[in-house]
Amino acid sequence: MNTWSNAGPDANRRRSQRVILSVPVSITGEGPKGKFTEETKTLVVNAHGALITLAAKVSQGQQMELKSASNPEKQSCKVVYIGPTVQGQTQVGLEFTKPAPHFWHVAFPPENWTPVADEGGTAKAPTKAPVTVPVKTSKP
Repeated sequence: MNTWSNAGPDANRRRSQRVILSVPVSITGEGPKGKFTEETKTLVVNAHGALITLAAKVSQGQQMELKSASNPEKQSCKVVYIGPTVQGQTQVGLEFTKPAPHFWHVAFPPENWTPVADEGGTAKAPTKAPVTVPVKTSKP
């Protein structure tokens, strides 16, 4: 399943929320010229993987290992998306072999979270309506 595609009948259905987050990572894999390790940053993360940019040439389904600068644990993953190349860097979607919702050390927003616009048109987090609590009063 291509979790990075925005086409098809399940385009709006995600297994976990995406978060735009730049995290330094190290990617290790086997390329046409042998084993490589590349330092890069994430563009987007979720509980099932990340979108990164790589200079190394990779192929769909290729197995790799990802290491985050903020987590000593290594994550086994595979290439599920190869996107556009800009200035020698290709967007690559990686899917963890096993879901790891705590790997990125972020709290993912709930699926129904959507920013609302204030009067100036700027998005802000939704607020809760004030709660009215009945107060008992004693009669004199």
